[in-house]
Amino acid sequence: MVVLAASTFFGSRAGLAASVFCILSFNFFFLPPYYTFNIAGTENWVAFGAFLITALVSGQLSGYALRQAHESEQRRLEIERLYKELSEAFEQASEAEALRRSEKLKSSLLDAVTHDLRTPLTSIKAAVTTMLTPSNEFQINDPSAIDLLKIVDEETDRLNYSVEKLVGIAKVEAGAIERLSHPTSVEEIVSNVVGRASKLLAEREITIDVTSDLPNVFVDPIAISEALYTVLDNAAKYSKPPGKIKLTARPTGEGSVMLSVQDQGIGIAKELRERVFEKFYRAGIGGGRFFPGLGLGLAFARGLVESQGGKIFLADPESEYSTNFVLTLPTEV
Repeated sequence: MVVLAASTFFGSRAGLAASVFCILSFNFFFLPPYYTFNIAGTENWVAFGAFLITALVSGQLSGYALRQAHESEQRRLEIERLYKELSEAFEQASEAEALRRSEKLKSSLLDAVTHDLRTPLTSIKAAVTTMLTPSNEFQINDPSAIDLLKIVDEETDRLNYSVEKLVGIAKVEAGAIERLSHPTSVEEIVSNVVGRASKLLAEREITIDVTSDLPNVFVDPIAISEALYTVLDNAAKYSKPPGKIKLTARPTGEGSVMLSVQDQGIGIAKELRERVFEKFYRAGIGGGRFFPGLGLGLAFARGLVESQGGKIFLADPESEYSTNFVLTLPTEV
């Protein structure tokens, strides 16, 4: 009983030690000559051997049973762990599939909505442009009518731009913007964007400082031009005429080119510099001033720049300016 108890609760080594102790005790107390470790007579040697074999075997069997029980418990715990991991993997896969389907549905709905918006916008824009062309067959001599048509023309452009940003945001979130990078001239990007934004900047004092012999950047020029135009649009929107806007381009010496757009607008507090890149967030609302827009432009610009391996952030402006948007673009693939 001592051997079985020791083996069961403490393992085979304890059982073996108990077996030795019990054999010696059996010999000392129960085999003649008593109270010595000597054994006299063949039958006593047989009894001693039988006890020895029984104690050792029972001890080993009890210890083996204990090890098996321990290993069985370890296997059970391992199976539970694997089952938990498998369940979590299935759950994550289900969530990923649900997210994929949600993004696909959102993309499909957005495509349908933007198509329905763009079709009438295209028609309105074409009609208004035709009516404002001096050589057309319509003779509009009333200055008030011409002014109204110009408002329709401008607002159509603004609405169409908002629709394009909505589509762009959806593509950014869906990861549908590919990096079609190739060597591109920074001077060409700046020139095209400033020309496109000439109407926005008409009442602002624009300064362009582009370092000569800038290295080419490896980006998609269309995506970066759209991002830079958005930043210039933001600078013009939040600064009063005839505020100054400064566009700077120079190498960083770290395998990239930096584009900086500074303005004399309302400024952005340091604690809000990251938040302005969030969707639908608009800094500086209030104070009796109204700034049109949905708060999507900068989120769209960040998505475009980051899709090309670049970065966009707010930095400390020069002393005479209040806001400084910085774009860094890679000069290597």
